[in-house]
Amino acid sequence: MQEFVIRRAVTMVLVLIGVSILTFCLLFLTPGDPAETILRQQMGGRTPSAEAIEQFRESQGLNRPVPIQYVDWVSDVLQGNLRQSYYQETPVSRMILNRLPATLELAVAGMLVALAIALPTGIVSAVHKGEAPDYVSQFAALLGVSMPNFWLGYLLIIVFSLYLGLFPVSGVGSLDKLVLPAVTLGSGMAAIVTRLVRSSMLEVLEEEYIDTARSKGLKERIVVYKHALRNALIPVVTIVGLQFGYLLNGAVIVEIVFQRPGLGALLIDAIFARDYPVVQGLVLVIAVIFVVTNFLVDLTYRYIDPRISFEGENA
Repeated sequence: MQEFVIRRAVTMVLVLIGVSILTFCLLFLTPGDPAETILRQQMGGRTPSAEAIEQFRESQGLNRPVPIQYVDWVSDVLQGNLRQSYYQETPVSRMILNRLPATLELAVAGMLVALAIALPTGIVSAVHKGEAPDYVSQFAALLGVSMPNFWLGYLLIIVFSLYLGLFPVSGVGSLDKLVLPAVTLGSGMAAIVTRLVRSSMLEVLEEEYIDTARSKGLKERIVVYKHALRNALIPVVTIVGLQFGYLLNGAVIVEIVFQRPGLGALLIDAIFARDYPVVQGLVLVIAVIFVVTNFLVDLTYRYIDPRISFEGENA
């Protein structure tokens, strides 16, 4: 266990270093001068003077070589300082903490919606393979994975907000404002997980120990939910864990459609404003959430199937 944790911790650090280097390099390869862009915004659209641009670059260290800037940024991060926003002159850590709850709330709600749809649908589809429920669930899964988030979001707004008046169009702070964004975000994942649950259940239901359980006279409900489902969930846990990271990315589009003030909306605004400290801080935080989630997924394997050792060998 200790060796596994150390090995994964080293891997996570290497991944975070790689993500930070890639982000840093891509930002500086992006066309446009951040000093001129920021000053133009601060001056209401007027063109800043060359002296003002040079003074801004000097004050933010943008005149220094990119590798030196990266080392300085990493040094600040290791001290818990994500620096200040160029545009808002507010600590990046405070901006992220203010927006993080809304994004996590949306991602968790989207995942719950996806699991609530995918688990029963996938099980029913597998148990009734080749029958009407199987065809309906496969069609629904194909439909769900084919619909873009922004299109489904606008469709839900038109039907349930503007036409039926059941839910508000946008905002945060109450459950009714979370329903439509969560359904929009979770629908794509539900389609993927449904197909995975179905295929995993079909594979497990053909195992010999399932035939043995049936030959003992156990009820089909007990065979499916007690003996088959637990083993079928192992590959599903992998995908669900990885999909949580993708839900954070997908929240960018959903937050824009429903005007939710989360990390995704903040990231888009920072990219267009050339606010480098905000972009670097956000990417780092999202990467940390992603690698920690994967680590927790690996630990969950052990809980679901104790035969799996942390060294990857069956006991």
